[in-house]
Amino acid sequence: QVQLVESGGGLVQTGGSLRLSCVATGFTFGIYDMDWYRQAPGKQRELVATISRSLSTNYADSVEGRFTISRDNDKNTVFLQMRSLSPEDTAVYCCCTYARKNVLAKQERYWGQGTQVTVSS
Repeated sequence: QVQLVESGGGLVQTGGSLRLSCVATGFTFGIYDMDWYRQAPGKQRELVATISRSLSTNYADSVEGRFTISRDNDKNTVFLQMRSLSPEDTAVYCCCTYARKNVLAKQERYWGQGTQVTVSS
């Protein structure tokens, strides 16, 4: 069973930092790209950052230069380091992957339940 469990969210003041973690189980973590998405109330879900199996990264323009995505394949964990936070970053942050749970399964998109990040002004 594929599971993605996020942690590290919370309440922070403008200009502060948070580090989110997402622990993955149930699939071969190291061979799949991992994504962080966020969704703010009343807004569409937004792809924030992606890290590939080869450690290449991509970021949304809105977070470029402030957020850093990384992964530890030994710990099956993907991280999102967030700096210079502003109220516009307030959202539920979820990690996501498009993976096979085993060699016979079809590739599917899996989501964590998310962690709330609230940035106060």
